[in-house]
Amino acid sequence: MALEIAREHKSVYLDLERPSDLSKIADIEWFCDLNKANLLILEEVQLAPNLFAPLRAVIDARRRAGNRSAQFLFIGSASVELLRQSSETLAGRVAYCELRPFDIREVGHGARHQLWHRGGFPESFVADSDSISLDWRLDLIRTYLERYMPQLGPRIPAETLRRFWTMLAHNQGQVFNASALGRGLGFRRFTISRYLDFMVDLLLVRRLRPWTSNLGKRLIRAPKTYVRDSGICHALLGIGSLNDLLGHPVVGGSWEGFVIENLIGALPSHAHFGYYRTSGGAEVDLLVDFGAGTLAAIEIKRGRAPSVSRGFFSACEDLKPTLRLVVHAGDESFPLSREVEAVSLEEAIIRFQEFRSLAGSATP
Repeated sequence: MALEIAREHKSVYLDLERPSDLSKIADIEWFCDLNKANLLILEEVQLAPNLFAPLRAVIDARRRAGNRSAQFLFIGSASVELLRQSSETLAGRVAYCELRPFDIREVGHGARHQLWHRGGFPESFVADSDSISLDWRLDLIRTYLERYMPQLGPRIPAETLRRFWTMLAHNQGQVFNASALGRGLGFRRFTISRYLDFMVDLLLVRRLRPWTSNLGKRLIRAPKTYVRDSGICHALLGIGSLNDLLGHPVVGGSWEGFVIENLIGALPSHAHFGYYRTSGGAEVDLLVDFGAGTLAAIEIKRGRAPSVSRGFFSACEDLKPTLRLVVHAGDESFPLSREVEAVSLEEAIIRFQEFRSLAGSATP
């Protein structure tokens, strides 16, 4: 969407990491007046968060003149402070778009396993070899730890954050246990929870919330965590090839996280999602509420001949979902019971789109 806007308008591009470009906006009101006929694109805008206050007056003046859109395109890393300042200062004047890595819809089913192994960052995915891809991801991890993270959050030693990030990768898809992780790192539970908040805010880790219900069940209340990009997860664990991944203990959690990220990427913005687990063993890997009483329950299995766990059936008895799917690593779709169907990841996304249309048509 951002690229389409840029193509349709004459634009001026500034990279705020370059001192020469940063100096150009020292007087931002004058610069905006000079370029009022252009779309102003600011890269790495998190380096100049104080821009938003003076831009509010500029935007309001342009809106009064009838120019209500395509005035500015801000690109930058997510940070709590940046989002807070922009939302408070430009409330009602700004829209947010998360630029996600490649997903299965973009690369096609033929590249599914390469996407899973290497992740969705373009340079990693299209690298000439697995070793080049791994080197690129390791460099990215080092850049985040040594450069971006100190700019965007609390001053935490890079080695400490690497160890925490790696522990999350080892526990891919597990219920978050701050106390256990704290013992491993030598920190208190509160500190570990703060580190998780930081990684989630940077869009590096997915915190999948537990589903809440009024069914009277004893629910697991802690979130599950996933390193969002599967390739980064594998790089943190030193997994260099697909064969190495298939023999690694994290393979099941890695596939689960990969599927969940692709499915969440296909959801409408109003959908609510989480996981469901009770102390009695009922469990759904991903539960999605599309609205209008339409609920989808997703079980994720890596094998091509999946079976449905008793916990999934128990959860469906509790929740009465409309759509019940088991997403596996193969290409075929086939019934597992009268109400449950096994499907590929690509087919699950198609079902989501169909289900989304049905939910939309049911909305009054």
